[in-house]
Amino acid sequence: MISRFFPIAAIILVPFGLFGQLPTAAPARPAESLPPRNAASALPAASAAAAVAALSAPTGYILSPNDQVAVEVFGEEDLRTNGRLNGEGYLSVPLLGAVHLGGSTLSQAAAKLTELYGRDYLVNPRVNVMLIGYAKRRFTILGQVNRPGSYEMPEGSPEGVDLLEAIAMAGGYTRIAAPEKVSVRRGNQVLRVDAKRQARGSNSAFTVQPGDSITVGESIF
Repeated sequence: MISRFFPIAAIILVPFGLFGQLPTAAPARPAESLPPRNAASALPAASAAAAVAALSAPTGYILSPNDQVAVEVFGEEDLRTNGRLNGEGYLSVPLLGAVHLGGSTLSQAAAKLTELYGRDYLVNPRVNVMLIGYAKRRFTILGQVNRPGSYEMPEGSPEGVDLLEAIAMAGGYTRIAAPEKVSVRRGNQVLRVDAKRQARGSNSAFTVQPGDSITVGESIF
């Protein structure tokens, strides 16, 4: 009986012996980390900066020298750029060179660049122009204030600043100031303003514009 079943037992044991000798599977290698799609770090520097720093410009805002803008051309990464308009209102743009954008709204600037790109370089280009930095806008205040001098317009008020706020920025009135005798030189005009009445709320607010020169008069008493 032993001799009859021995071959069968051997046949059964051989596969188990073979299985015991199979090599152990190597541990899985960790997957290489890939950068997330659409990550800002994967975008060109100009595009990433524009996405982060774009400002909400007032409706109908007019571009002026030293404003900083970003230009994006849909589907054309190499044409994305940002920079400041020079003193004459020109911006250096890829392929087009210096383009005059000063005096235009953002939509007008985009339309102009769209036309120029479509004329010689691209088929149906889509261009977006965004404001990412206001030009430095300053006013001067002299006369009877505690800190006469030149001041920058506060951030977020590119179109101007209230007269009373401008006086406060200059340290307020001196003890011999005459708030009712404020003059504002604006270009070739000289405007007379009664800041005392304005402080009482009895007349409409006066807005100081970039480039204005304010003089606070002196009391005769």
